[in-house]
Amino acid sequence: MSRLLVFGLGLLITACTGASEPDTPTSYVWVDLTHDFSEEAVYWPTADGFRFETVSEGVTEGGWYYSAYNIATSEHGGTHLDAPIHFAIDRQTTDEIPLDSLIGPAIVIDVSEQVDGNRDYQIRIDDITRWEAAHGTITGKPIVLFNTGSSELWPDRQAYMGTAERGADAVAKLHFPGIHPETARFLAEDRQIRAVGLDTPSLDYGQTKSFLSHRILFARNIPGFENVANLDALPPRGAEVIALPMKIKGGSGGPLRIVARVPQP
Repeated sequence: MSRLLVFGLGLLITACTGASEPDTPTSYVWVDLTHDFSEEAVYWPTADGFRFETVSEGVTEGGWYYSAYNIATSEHGGTHLDAPIHFAIDRQTTDEIPLDSLIGPAIVIDVSEQVDGNRDYQIRIDDITRWEAAHGTITGKPIVLFNTGSSELWPDRQAYMGTAERGADAVAKLHFPGIHPETARFLAEDRQIRAVGLDTPSLDYGQTKSFLSHRILFARNIPGFENVANLDALPPRGAEVIALPMKIKGGSGGPLRIVARVPQP
């Protein structure tokens, strides 16, 4: 990555988070939090999966190499954004979400031990307050990311989401962790976060019937990031996240490229 690009991204993060640039630049690394989009990518059982079609691939009559492809995808599959309009009427669509809701300081809360042996685990307020006892109270409107340990199961649909079946009947067989509605309300009202994400197919756990965590967060225009990768590579705090979705006008979500800038000692 060129120094100019690094400097430009640093200015972008500073502008969106309100942070000041240090007098001495900090060394850091970039971590990709995005699963590849391919036909193996995990999608909701009722959503069309990712399709990749070759239009041209090879040496042309003119003697040079040329490749081009058509792609097709549902909004909600792979590493993706949930826009507030997804579960809340008259809230922000994908193209309306401001950049300062998608770029900012990251809080990473590891709940993988709680999830181990319980794929129906719902993240509790106690998980947050326990993290705060070790790392300090959550302030400054961060992006909160939950590491459930699920990323290592990708793309095994059976292990990752509880079923490899497709269609409406498969939805009742989903099993994966998510955010408890009381926790969603706590994050929105008591901690005033700017966005939330996790390494599972949904903010709500797999067996939800009401999708209440989605509804609580999205009513307050707090977007969600789902199927996030590599959260175990981030520190509990100190990283900066850039989460830029495909800018779909009027969309309820979209494919997401999410990365983190992690300071180095």
